[in-house]
Amino acid sequence: MYGMDQFENELKELRIVLSDVQKQQFEEYYKLLVEWNEVMNLTAITDYKDVMKKHFFDSLTVVRAYPEILTEAVSVIDIGTGAGFPGIPLKIAFPQIRLTLLDSLQKRLKFLQEVSDKLELGEIQMLHCRAEDYAKQPEFREHFDLCVSRAVANLSTLSELCLPYVKENGKFIPYKAEKAEAEIEAAQKAVDLLGGEISDKIEFQLPGGDMGRTLVVIDKIKKTPKKYPRKAGTPAKTPIV
Repeated sequence: MYGMDQFENELKELRIVLSDVQKQQFEEYYKLLVEWNEVMNLTAITDYKDVMKKHFFDSLTVVRAYPEILTEAVSVIDIGTGAGFPGIPLKIAFPQIRLTLLDSLQKRLKFLQEVSDKLELGEIQMLHCRAEDYAKQPEFREHFDLCVSRAVANLSTLSELCLPYVKENGKFIPYKAEKAEAEIEAAQKAVDLLGGEISDKIEFQLPGGDMGRTLVVIDKIKKTPKKYPRKAGTPAKTPIV
């Protein structure tokens, strides 16, 4: 039976070592996820082994592209965080980060506040809004060292939603499925227009070898033009092509 020992062992390839407290936090997060999922739609994945691999481990793979998060107190925003992935696993594993979670559904943020309180994760900023809404506010625009997102949207749309939050010399790293080449190619114009540059794509298999993943590394090399993002809903309806 899959357990915490196997999860710990798999994390070694990411150079992550968990304390007893952190192990307990992941266990409690799993329990809360399953409990709340019975009354609201948080995830279709509820099996312990699958959550550990496809949500928790997957969330932490960003260290392959952004090793600074292992030790530095970087500012991180998770756009469209949903049930807290990847933001909450990152905060558990790297408690020094300054984390902001953004989601359009208040009930999901209520769940995440409960997780934060029960796990004693410290201060996490929760933003209840669509990504387009806060991206032009001075306290959030081009404010973060790192933006991450596992949201289900094409890369062109995601870039318009996320790159405005990233400071110059920061990074936007979306989590994508296997074989993302076509999507990356289609997003090239949008990334360039929004002040980004695709510098790398990191492809790998999750433990067990049954699920391929791609991390797209986008460097923020110049400011995003003030007109972006466009009004709420437009980036999804008419992506930049």
